Amino acid sequence: MNIILGSQSPRRRELMSGIDIPYKSIVINADEAYPHSLQRGDIPMFISREKAQAYLPQLKDDELLITADTIVWLEGQMLGKPKDEDDACRMLRMLSGKTHQVYTGVTFAYKDKMETIVDCTDVSFRHLTDDEINYYVSHYKPFDKAGAYGVQEWIGYVGVERMEGSYFNVMGFPIEKVYTKINEIMRGQAGVNQR
Repeated sequence: MNIILGSQSPRRRELMSGIDIPYKSIVINADEAYPHSLQRGDIPMFISREKAQAYLPQLKDDELLITADTIVWLEGQMLGKPKDEDDACRMLRMLSGKTHQVYTGVTFAYKDKMETIVDCTDVSFRHLTDDEINYYVSHYKPFDKAGAYGVQEWIGYVGVERMEGSYFNVMGFPIEKVYTKINEIMRGQAGVNQR
């Protein structure tokens, strides 16, 4: 099967390239709205499925489409991508000195099937000063990142005290689970083709 990564995230592309499975990447324009009754991991699972649905009419029989969405969850509130510098600073002040969850939903669409998995990582930040927050936001401009931070950037180096779960999930793609699922799907398809 030919693998298509439906994501414009450079982090997801980097992680996908790191597992040495050939793929092509495309940008899918999909509405990222979700029902406000959804909580925690159900939000990125819903949005990743919506992204997959938007591309389904073009999906060929020999293709496997992978889409993903990541959110930060703090004390009953979802933090998505910040609107601007002020919003990014506000989010980082909220995360400062606290533990939050990062949820990533990943959808695999192929041959009239759609499967979605979710991963969760607990991330604890030490107390961040306003100077540190302002420095990070002005230098790294984390406007395309849920919760206004990239764990693989300066703020992750100096601010993250503890993490429980997948580091790559915090980057936006639980690549070890993605790799396992791709192999499972490929083995299943190979079995179907041999019958």
